[in-house]
Amino acid sequence: MPKHAPPRSALPRPTPPRPAPSRPSSPPAPAAEDRGAAAALRGAFRRHAAGVTIVTMNGADGPVGFTATSVASLSQSPPLVSLSLSAGSSIVPTLHAADTLVVHLLSHDQHELAARFATPGADRFAAPTRWRPLGTGEPLLTDAAVWLRCRIRERIPAGDHWLIVAEVVESRAERSDAPLVYHDGGYGTFVGPVTDGAPTPGEGDLGIRASRPGRPTP
Repeated sequence: MPKHAPPRSALPRPTPPRPAPSRPSSPPAPAAEDRGAAAALRGAFRRHAAGVTIVTMNGADGPVGFTATSVASLSQSPPLVSLSLSAGSSIVPTLHAADTLVVHLLSHDQHELAARFATPGADRFAAPTRWRPLGTGEPLLTDAAVWLRCRIRERIPAGDHWLIVAEVVESRAERSDAPLVYHDGGYGTFVGPVTDGAPTPGEGDLGIRASRPGRPTP
């Protein structure tokens, strides 16, 4: 007897591909007023001292990393950090493909390492950069005094940048070094605050604590 084809409703339906994450659209050329506001923002934040970090991830062709001053503590429970990356960066495809990243908090004497990871086209993981893969595969800069391995939770388009929210799943603080700080186009450091006994919470974010001020150094 001839076999009859199964009814169309019985055929398995193909699984649609997972849609790519929405990306910030290319904005039109900014008006003069917008350009002025952008310049004012840059000018204001040149006067804001920020800690310097390097963020690393696994890429399709090997380790990928970039220097960032946007890393900030976001939440204690769960432990979350945030950072941002320009939507025009060549690292954006890696950021969308990666599940995890490693944030390295740089020490006062690592300004050359920070500059290397901020240089377009540089072979950032070549000597003299010292690194190794973690057991979970992510590239670790072995000279970093403090590092955090994080699982990416959200990638949020925000203006001409991506805002990343990541959960800290592992961290190490090998030693207590003076930090590397970026201010007004140059690198410096800060001799840390002297506290009176145990820190007490302030009314600001989780990084603000009652203490006597430290001493900035060039």
